[in-house]
Amino acid sequence: MVEDHKHEESILEKIVEKIHGHGDSSSLSDSDDDKKSTSSSSSSFKSKIYRLFGREKPVHKVLGGGKPADIFLWRNKKVSGGVFGAITASWVLFELIEYRFLTFLCHFAMAALAALFLWSNACTFIHKSTPRIPEVHIPEDPVLQLVSGLRIEINRGFTVLRNIASGRDLKKFILVIAGLWVLSIIGSCCNFLTLFYIATVLLFTIPVVYEKYEDKVDAFGEKAMKEIKKQYAVLDDKVFSKVLSKIPRGALNKKKD
Repeated sequence: MVEDHKHEESILEKIVEKIHGHGDSSSLSDSDDDKKSTSSSSSSFKSKIYRLFGREKPVHKVLGGGKPADIFLWRNKKVSGGVFGAITASWVLFELIEYRFLTFLCHFAMAALAALFLWSNACTFIHKSTPRIPEVHIPEDPVLQLVSGLRIEINRGFTVLRNIASGRDLKKFILVIAGLWVLSIIGSCCNFLTLFYIATVLLFTIPVVYEKYEDKVDAFGEKAMKEIKKQYAVLDDKVFSKVLSKIPRGALNKKKD
């Protein structure tokens, strides 16, 4: 009798443990579901945040990452200041002072060779070791990567121009013509060196300011894009639809047939 009573108690204990285990597992599953729901809600909230031009990566990644992005975002102020100062000095030298680039190269090479030549001869007279002039050579891999990247972007531009020239997208055609017209106006006001310097100044100022005030700029950009889309829809209804309706597509199709 005692053994049967003990056996019944052990069976009851196992049943209770199973019930508690099921309850714990259900509570754990509920907590996991809660975590998944909160994570999904947070991810959906993050996806709803508007970013300029549909940007999904950080500004550093958009600029290509690495040292160039560090320079444009002023990660190292000494290096960024040195690069920006050298570009500014070059623009002042060649644009404001009107010093010719070829003349500058020749004068710089003459001064450097004369200084090294005199230094080497002076070291022989005073019985000191001659200066060690490093061997300068251009590495092959960076040059090939740069040329390959330029080739890809140029081919992509040619593809876009070919699609526009084939008459497939009237809206894109008008936008490209308007952009080229604006560039022609800017080019008539300043030369290529000044335009390059303006682009450099923008690269050294806009990304770092945008990274600092990212949320405010994105909120303002969202409002501006909504207003632009409204105006573009009105323009599309009044101008583009009328132009497309006047194109004799039926006659062209008959000719093709």
